[in-house]
Amino acid sequence: MAEAGKIRLYTLDGGQVHATGTDATELSDDGAYAGRTFDMPVPCFLVRHPDGDLMWDSGMSPTRTDLGEWATPGPSIASQLSDIGLKPDEIRFVALSHGHWDHSGNGGLFSAATWIVNPLERAAMFDDESRQSQAMDDYGALETADALLIDDDHDVFGDGAVVIAQAPGHTPGHLVLLLRLAEAGPILLSGDLWHLAESRRHRRVPVYNTDRQQTLASMDRIEALVSREGARVIIQHELADYHAMPKAPSYLD
Repeated sequence: MAEAGKIRLYTLDGGQVHATGTDATELSDDGAYAGRTFDMPVPCFLVRHPDGDLMWDSGMSPTRTDLGEWATPGPSIASQLSDIGLKPDEIRFVALSHGHWDHSGNGGLFSAATWIVNPLERAAMFDDESRQSQAMDDYGALETADALLIDDDHDVFGDGAVVIAQAPGHTPGHLVLLLRLAEAGPILLSGDLWHLAESRRHRRVPVYNTDRQQTLASMDRIEALVSREGARVIIQHELADYHAMPKAPSYLD
């Protein structure tokens, strides 16, 4: 755990996606990304709090065989945690922004943690269609983990420093994470509410989002939160935002 009163945010390398063709086009339902190519990082994050550790997202699996050349896994998440002096089974909480393969790919490593999850998201991750996917091999162990089901914003440690906020639309129970750090100030980790800085600027909605209007409402709600807090937004798939973050074992506090 972090020293008393200190919260630390570590950025881990969860891999990279090279989005081109249909994969790039589908990042916006208005056709704005047709013919474009994007190199998109897949980070995950460790939050160290005096009362325990929270893993936010878990990157992509290093063992998937169905992703092709467009997805490159990062180094072992367990090895990156080891560099910080942690083992996956020592982490108190895990929360995934949502269940997509590039955010849940090492989720099973954290089955000893309490899983903080929206009940609609949990149901989608274990529905019949999801059970036919290789992704189930990556996060399936979470099915028997202790789960804390949340359908409203949730103050993880009860002191306002680490708050999970509801932002559905990309998936039924999509979440974002607000951190209030002593030195770096408030930071918002976006999950997939936005994929790119220009996605945020132009309020672009991917083709595969589960609910367009819900997505736009979540964008409005989280923008209002960001404005109230004066928060720095980290768009998790935005390369510039990823490059600007110190990488584990370095951290923000």
